[in-house]
Amino acid sequence: QVQVVESGGDLVQPGESLRLSCAASITFFNQYTMAWYRQAPGKQRELVATIDSGGITYYVNSAKGRATISRDNAKNTVYLQMNDLKPEDTANYYCRIYNTPYWGEGTLVTVSS
Repeated sequence: QVQVVESGGDLVQPGESLRLSCAASITFFNQYTMAWYRQAPGKQRELVATIDSGGITYYVNSAKGRATISRDNAKNTVYLQMNDLKPEDTANYYCRIYNTPYWGEGTLVTVSS
């Protein structure tokens, strides 16, 4: 059974940084594109970033310059480093094995002073 588990969400102040982690229990993890999404209160879930099997990354415009997605295939883990966090980054952050039905349950990031 495939499991996707996020961690690292927290309450932080504006301007601080946070690193989210996502562990996926799937065979041949290194062959899958992985993705981070987020869903703010009252809004639709949106894509934040992806990283493919070759390490090529993609970011939506709102994440460029402040977010970095990376992966450690030896640990079946993908990360999302977020810097200079703003209140509008407050959301549940979800990890997904891209283009599959396998999602995590999310980790909450709250940015507030």
